[in-house]
Amino acid sequence: MKLKKIKAGALQSTLFISVVIAILLSAFILLIQLHKRFDIQTEFIQETVENANDGVNYALFNNVALKDSVLVNLNDEDYKSIKIYRDYWGVFETVTSVSKIKTNRIEKVAFIGGIQPKDNRLALYLEDQNKPLVLVGHTKIAGVAYLPQQGVKPGNIAGHSYYGTDLIYGQKRTSNLLPKLVSDFYNTLTSLNLESNNEFIDISRNRNVSNSFLKPVKTIFSNNDIYLSLIKLTGHIQVISKTKIIVEASSQLKDVVLIAPEIEIKNKVNGIFQSLATNKITVGENCTLNYPSALILKTKKPIQGPGTENENSLSEIRIGEGSIIKGLVVYHGDATKNNHKAQLIIEENAFVQGEAYCNLNLELKGTVQGSVFASNFIANQSGSIYQNHIYNGNIISDDLPIQYVGLTFEDSKKGVMKWLY
Repeated sequence: MKLKKIKAGALQSTLFISVVIAILLSAFILLIQLHKRFDIQTEFIQETVENANDGVNYALFNNVALKDSVLVNLNDEDYKSIKIYRDYWGVFETVTSVSKIKTNRIEKVAFIGGIQPKDNRLALYLEDQNKPLVLVGHTKIAGVAYLPQQGVKPGNIAGHSYYGTDLIYGQKRTSNLLPKLVSDFYNTLTSLNLESNNEFIDISRNRNVSNSFLKPVKTIFSNNDIYLSLIKLTGHIQVISKTKIIVEASSQLKDVVLIAPEIEIKNKVNGIFQSLATNKITVGENCTLNYPSALILKTKKPIQGPGTENENSLSEIRIGEGSIIKGLVVYHGDATKNNHKAQLIIEENAFVQGEAYCNLNLELKGTVQGSVFASNFIANQSGSIYQNHIYNGNIISDDLPIQYVGLTFEDSKKGVMKWLY
C-alpha cells in the first residue's frame, strides 16, 4: 500500500486550528464562569438593597431604642448583617439601615412619621373645655370632627352669621383631652441645645454647602443674629443662633434645621426646612415651604395673661397671607389663666397642607388641608375676642394627599415620610 505524504504546512494549519478551538473553548468556559459570578454578585447586591429596605421596615413595626444600634437577626449566614440606628433630625424621626453581604454595603436613611387612615380622615380634634365650638361666616369643616360634649353651633360676629348648609361635613364624635404626641417628640424639643460641638461651617467663605445624611452633621453657629441670604444649604446641616435667624427669599434651603429663640421667614421664601424656636416664628407673605417642612415652637415659660412682660407673653407662630406650608405646624406651651391671645395664627389665604397642632389658642382665618388639633380657637374681630369661634376658616381633610406621613401620636402606625441621601 502506497502511503500518502502530508505536507508540513497542513500539519501546522491543523495544529493552529486546534489551538484556536482550544482558546475559544477556554474563553467560552471562562465567560460562563464570569456570567455566573456576575449573576451571583448581582443577586448579592439586590439582596443587600432589599435587606436595607427590610431594616427600615423593621423599625416601622418594632420598638428600637433611640440613639442605639440594633442588629437584626437574619437567621442566615454570618456574612450577612443588618444594623439599624434610630434618631431625630429636628422633629423628624430618622432611621438608618446598614446592610452588608460580604463586601457589599448599602446604607439607607429615611424620615419616619405617622400614617393617617385612608378612610374617615380626621379633620378636627378640639379639646373638651366645657364650651361649644362656634362657626361664623364662610367656615367649612369637612371630615371626622371630635368635638366637646357641648357640640357645635352657628354664631354671629359683627352682623356676619354662619353661611354653610351643615355645621360639620362629616362624622361627629366626642372629644376629651388633646391627643399626645410620642414622648420622643417632646423629649427632642426639650433637649434642643443652642451649643454645638460639631463640624462648623464658615458661611462668610462658603455660600454653597451640601452634606449627606450618611455623614456627620455640619453646623452654622452664632451668638448673634444669622442672616441667610444668597446662600444654598442642602442636607445634614443645622443653623443655630442664640438670638434670631432671618431667612431671605434669595436663600435656598433643603432639609436643613434652623434652631433659635426667634425665626423670621421673609416674604416669598421657597424651600424645604424645619424651623424650631422657643419664642416666635414669623412666616411672611407668599412663601412656599414644601413637604416635609415644619414650624415648631415650644416655649420655656408659661404664657401669661394681660399686663405681663415676660419674654413669652407675645410667643406665637404666625403664617402670613398667601403662604403655603406643606408639613407640620406645632405650637406647644404651658398656659396660666386669662390667656386670650392666639398662639398660632393662620392668616387669610394662607394654607397648611398637613397638620396644625396647638395646645393653646389657635386663630384660623386661612385653610388647613388636613387635620387640626387644638385646645381652643380664638377669633379676633371688630376689636373683640371671641372664644372658641372660627371665622372664615376652613379645615378640609380630603384635600390632604393620601401618601401624606406626618405627626406621630402614641397609637400611630408609622410610614416612610421621605428617603434621604
